Amino acid sequence: MARLVLLRHGESQWNLENRFTGWVDVPLSPRGIQEAKNAGDKLRGFTFNRAFSSVLARANETLRLALEGSGQTNIPIEKDKALNERMYGELQGLNKAETAKKFGDDQVKIWRRSFDVRPPGGESLKDTAERVLPYYESKIKPYVLKGETILIAAHGNSLRALVMELEQLSKEQVLELNIPTGAPLLYELDKNGKVLSHRYL
Repeated sequence: MARLVLLRHGESQWNLENRFTGWVDVPLSPRGIQEAKNAGDKLRGFTFNRAFSSVLARANETLRLALEGSGQTNIPIEKDKALNERMYGELQGLNKAETAKKFGDDQVKIWRRSFDVRPPGGESLKDTAERVLPYYESKIKPYVLKGETILIAAHGNSLRALVMELEQLSKEQVLELNIPTGAPLLYELDKNGKVLSHRYL
């Protein structure tokens, strides 16, 4: 049986400021640093074979702090932009509440949560999935099929795309899916990569 832990980065400075972040490389907030350390505490007792991360600093730093906290600092780590957050286009850097006042709450929710509607100049969740899932299939799943224990540090939407696939969620179900910052999500998978169970640690 393989174990796959998905870890959304700790709170970033722009999460704190309620701004659309996307591909902008912003650091963790003080709370985000603590969330990453807390995740490390929850991961003690796991022996990871390898880890994967996006190339963005908030995911890299979360991974580093979580692995330090779990007592594992010498495992192979692969970083790839395929795991990056959704690119939010013209919304990047804008305050979410102010954007909702301008365009309406419903429109902003569609931009943030829907499967196939793109924000202006940005990616939809469908677009994000079209880079996340091939990367998972080619680079990560082969280790799952070997029964390894793997940690992925990434972002709200890149992980939503992966969870949608793992749990076979519909477009309607994924609309309501939110992955909290700094909370390790454990999947146990069978020899074919199918989900046997999942829970937050």
